[in-house]
Amino acid sequence: MDARSMQFAVEAGDWRTLGARFDGEGTNFALFSAHAERVELCLFDDSGKTEIARIELPEYTNEVWHGYLPGVKPGMLYGYRVHGPYDPANGHRFNANKLLLDPYAREIVGDIAWTKGHFGYDIDSDEKDLSFSTVDNAKDMPKCRVIDPRASRDYDGSPEIPWADTIVYETHVKGFTQLNPAIPQDLRGTFEGLGHKTAVDYVKSLGITSIELLPIHAFPDDSHLLDKGLRNYWGYNTLGFFAPASRYYGPNGLKGVRDMVRSFHDAGIEVILDVVYNHTAEGNELGPTLSFKGIDNFSYYRTMPDNHRYYINDTGTGNTVNTSHPRVLQMIMDSLRYWAQEMHIDGFRFDLGTILGREPEGFDQRGGFFDAVTQDPVLSRVKLIGEPWDIGPGGYQVGGFPPGWAEWNDKYRDSTRDYWLDRDNCAPDFAARLLGSGDIYDLRGRRPWASVNFITAHDGFTLNDLVSYDGKHNEANGEDNNDGHNDNRSHNYGAEGPTEDDGINALRERQKRNFLATLFFSHGTPMLLAGDEFGRSQMGNNNGYCQDSDISWLHWENLPESCDALRDFTTRLIALRKQQPLLRRANWRDGMVIDWYNVKGGAQRPEHWLDGNPLALKLQRDDLQDIEGVWSEVLVLFNPVDAEIEFTLPSSKTDDRAWQLELETGDPSRRAEPVAGGSAMILTPRSMALLHRV
Repeated sequence: MDARSMQFAVEAGDWRTLGARFDGEGTNFALFSAHAERVELCLFDDSGKTEIARIELPEYTNEVWHGYLPGVKPGMLYGYRVHGPYDPANGHRFNANKLLLDPYAREIVGDIAWTKGHFGYDIDSDEKDLSFSTVDNAKDMPKCRVIDPRASRDYDGSPEIPWADTIVYETHVKGFTQLNPAIPQDLRGTFEGLGHKTAVDYVKSLGITSIELLPIHAFPDDSHLLDKGLRNYWGYNTLGFFAPASRYYGPNGLKGVRDMVRSFHDAGIEVILDVVYNHTAEGNELGPTLSFKGIDNFSYYRTMPDNHRYYINDTGTGNTVNTSHPRVLQMIMDSLRYWAQEMHIDGFRFDLGTILGREPEGFDQRGGFFDAVTQDPVLSRVKLIGEPWDIGPGGYQVGGFPPGWAEWNDKYRDSTRDYWLDRDNCAPDFAARLLGSGDIYDLRGRRPWASVNFITAHDGFTLNDLVSYDGKHNEANGEDNNDGHNDNRSHNYGAEGPTEDDGINALRERQKRNFLATLFFSHGTPMLLAGDEFGRSQMGNNNGYCQDSDISWLHWENLPESCDALRDFTTRLIALRKQQPLLRRANWRDGMVIDWYNVKGGAQRPEHWLDGNPLALKLQRDDLQDIEGVWSEVLVLFNPVDAEIEFTLPSSKTDDRAWQLELETGDPSRRAEPVAGGSAMILTPRSMALLHRV
């Protein structure tokens, strides 16, 4: 039998709902393409290897090709062939020899087997992408799968953690679970593994409110990585914006994603997704044709105005998604609503978020995407976190996102690292970051929580490596250590990497405690990188994007006692932050009195700010005085220098109450020690202390 001899009835269908939509009787297929000449729907058997039917979509309405197939049910595998001009100079790269993935596919089955056939041009031709490939790639392509939308469980409600109470924990589905011996072997590395009681209980035990997952949208492993025995571990290379990455499937497949979310929700923990709508896996003009490029390249991507053969590359990845096009913007909005409404996700962190605010004239916080989200009744209620930069002109937009958004604040990261390195004249900026970066965010009614504060993230050193290495060690990435950041603001304190020197190790542990205490006692939204709470190392690798290996995975066994001690310390910090409003400011207008003091106990005057880095910060809110268990006045002492500092504690003629030491990073066992106002307190080298009035 001919592979395409099976007969399927096809009706006009509906153009209004894009993607493959099963209605209980059959499936409607609808695909946007403004410049195609015709579209063929290809159906495959259960193996995905044999094409069983090829059906031309019969209708074209408002730039949408559509058709309805009675009897086609969930489980059917499909793809598209799109006919149109192959004219790169004018931005068109149609090639019907290429099987294409549906941008709206809810599930993608299989992996790309990399061959020359995935390229729309003949890669051996001297003309490169001006040539045309006649090689069919269907057998080597993954396939889309029709799903039953009714299989989505009833919504059980979100924890809806207030922004001011939010504590973010950034992690990776596989990295968090792969080596955890308490998770069943068949669940490690999967959504179900992350949703396992062991994993959820651990996250909850830390006091975390919101877990943020590195990308789980479908993404391929790049061929150049596979050639080197590496893989795309982080996942910042999206192929499908609706489909979960099947590499993280467990026994329950797609259902496992919802089950994972429900497990965290049942524990009172939100789930936030790191999403990549700024570019796709199709690369530049020499990249493969897998989906968008072959469906309508000119609409989906931003091309150079004077030569549409080439892409605007504000992402550094070869292409830039064209959010100025209404149908592309619709796709992003539909994707976000799908994850929020049907997969019950609580928020999103937008990779290279500046891209989403770009219009032809540049970044605009009143651009189409921002306006669409702001007015959307669903998306305006979830957590929105922007990575406020890209590599394009005017791409650095920290503080430039609209009201309602939070932002990764790299100024906080850099300033805090500089401060604990005791670099010259860094105290003034550190003070601003510590108090929520009001110089950046106290505008247009934005709140302190708009600043997402972090010391480390997936990209860069772990906390342990930040205090253990002077330079990066990325040799395992196969790029001769040329990849990754060089400006790490790190220090090894006398030995590069692991050492048996007790003095160096003690100092490193103290610096870890300093960073963590600073993070959780800062105003804004703290974000903790998974594993930093117990000192996880990547052995100096600061760019683990391709390391799907024990370099990137969290190790849970045979850890030194220092790991348990640091985890306990971190848990204690989080508990203090939750208990004390002075440590998690919600409102710039809350009546808080902020006073800075010098080491002699007098007011910090302008000339003192550039006279060394030790600082004393007093926070006070009189409205908290009568609340049991809540402090109305706290004092935080900072000593970043490599010498003891004698602080004179502030005193008042009208208030003779003593201070009580609650925490000291130099000796975490010290607590509940009274110290009289006006008396001296010696702070060990490179340490900080938290006191409150009693």
